[in-house]
Amino acid sequence: MRQEFEKILESIQESYKQLPALNNTGCLNLPSKDAVSRICEELLQILFPGFYEDHTLKSEALAEITRQRLNTLIELLENQICKSLRVDEPGCPQDRADKAISKFLKALPTVRRLLSTDVEAAFEGDPAARSNQEIILAYPFLETIAIQRSAHLLYTDKVPLLPRMMTEWAHNQTGVDIHPGAQIGSHFFIDHGTGVVIGETCHIGSHVKLDHGVTLGARSFQKDEEGRIVKGVKRHPDVEDYVTIYPNSTILGGETVIGARSTIGGNVFLLHSVGPDSLVYHEEEQLRILSKTNRRTAKIAESGQYEI
Repeated sequence: MRQEFEKILESIQESYKQLPALNNTGCLNLPSKDAVSRICEELLQILFPGFYEDHTLKSEALAEITRQRLNTLIELLENQICKSLRVDEPGCPQDRADKAISKFLKALPTVRRLLSTDVEAAFEGDPAARSNQEIILAYPFLETIAIQRSAHLLYTDKVPLLPRMMTEWAHNQTGVDIHPGAQIGSHFFIDHGTGVVIGETCHIGSHVKLDHGVTLGARSFQKDEEGRIVKGVKRHPDVEDYVTIYPNSTILGGETVIGARSTIGGNVFLLHSVGPDSLVYHEEEQLRILSKTNRRTAKIAESGQYEI
């Protein structure tokens, strides 16, 4: 192995020259994945105090612990937001970073109010839910939506990189993939959660319930005269208030609107809008249910054999 080491090193270095797009050397120091992980963990502790500790968090200690956590979060955000902003703005725009952090932190009580409605929706929407504590501790959608609602604040403030890194951290933790650009109303619930994908330009109303495997995605991508994908256009559907979408349904297109109070059944594939109060489902024309016992008995009788 040691004899081949120099050749291996040389081949890797040659790939650096051939594929410079995969390198980040001699240029901007980009946000750190480890730091983003810490930001998300600190955020969850601030949003849900007492749920991420190994010990009892006493009420009288909450103010001081929150002060410490906020200081840690500010320190992390100052560094990572500044690195993010440098992608579009040369140098380190400290004033811009400070304003973004201040705006972000001031909105956290609003995020908590929204999250309380999400917990309420989960409790009312899932007969298996026994308590709010169970939902906060065990339901993966809540962790994802907590990070997404927080990242959305930075996204709307035009902070690059960091919001998407935050939601991808949550995606990795839970299997629920929600872009930070998605606009999501109150009382939002994803049952089970695994495999759900919600695109950047989705607008989701209040009291919406999704099941696992639901995709709210893009139908196609507009291209310019040179064949490059056009960025920043509406690509993903809108879902109005009080809509329920059952497992593994796919709804695509920026012009697609699911009207209020509609129900979309499981395994539906939609490329067009449906009006309010619609019920969309597949007929079970192809589904056959046979008795395994009767079928086996009939086959034995036809063959003239005895079953052993």
